[in-house]
Amino acid sequence: MELSTIWWLIAGAAIVLELMSGTVYLLLLSGGFAAAAVSAHLGAGFTTQLVVAAVVGVGAVLGWYVIRKRRPPDLPSQSNPNVNLDVGGSVQVDAWNSDGTASVRYRGAQWTAIHRPGVMPATGMHRVTEVVGSRLVVDKI
Repeated sequence: MELSTIWWLIAGAAIVLELMSGTVYLLLLSGGFAAAAVSAHLGAGFTTQLVVAAVVGVGAVLGWYVIRKRRPPDLPSQSNPNVNLDVGGSVQVDAWNSDGTASVRYRGAQWTAIHRPGVMPATGMHRVTEVVGSRLVVDKI
């Protein structure tokens, strides 16, 4: 069996394992195995094929690591507008209760609104910044 065929089989096995595990790292390593298969097709020796597989695979993993580190961390789901569609909505607060809560109408229902700790409650329009359980955390607009 040709070395290129073996490299293609290894790359395919890595992709199958990737699909079963759900991580991206085996997919990146399979790119290195595929590069080794291409180098085998081009007539490179076995040592060169190993070096190509290592450099491309590990380089892809390190590149992915650097990209992930530079990205800002994901917001928690309760304050992420991409996950929770209530974040960013506006509510009218007419009066605050003595316990720091307010009853507001939002999306056709009564909700309990709370203000952020350390912020003085004020009436008027507020923006929903977070949803904690069934309570809306709001900031003054």
